[in-house]
Amino acid sequence: MQMRIEIRQIPFVVLTKENEMVLKSIGVASTGKMLGCLYAIMGLFIGIIFSVMSLAAGAAGGMKGAAGMEAMFGVGAVIALPLFYGVMGYIGGILLAVMYNIVAGIVGGIEMEFIHPAQDEAL
Repeated sequence: MQMRIEIRQIPFVVLTKENEMVLKSIGVASTGKMLGCLYAIMGLFIGIIFSVMSLAAGAAGGMKGAAGMEAMFGVGAVIALPLFYGVMGYIGGILLAVMYNIVAGIVGGIEMEFIHPAQDEAL
């Protein structure tokens, strides 16, 4: 059996056919966990922005009876939005991984090229 290697040259890096791989499936639980964490972090940032805006609105409106409500909304946003975004990211990640695995089984997955770290330093 003879192995055929195709060599292409990119500036200072030689790629072979051995560097190419196909992503056939994605771990459902790990994708859900990863996207859940990333979305929770994004929800925290959005919650902080909502909190600052509600505190600024309360300060601009003076210290009337509604000022306490705006402060509570700001604190609630910092707690509720990361939880909401995290749960939605987890569910979305699971659905995305399941859909990818189904479609990759039909069309063959995503082709990727990997470079050895020693070759990557030449770039």
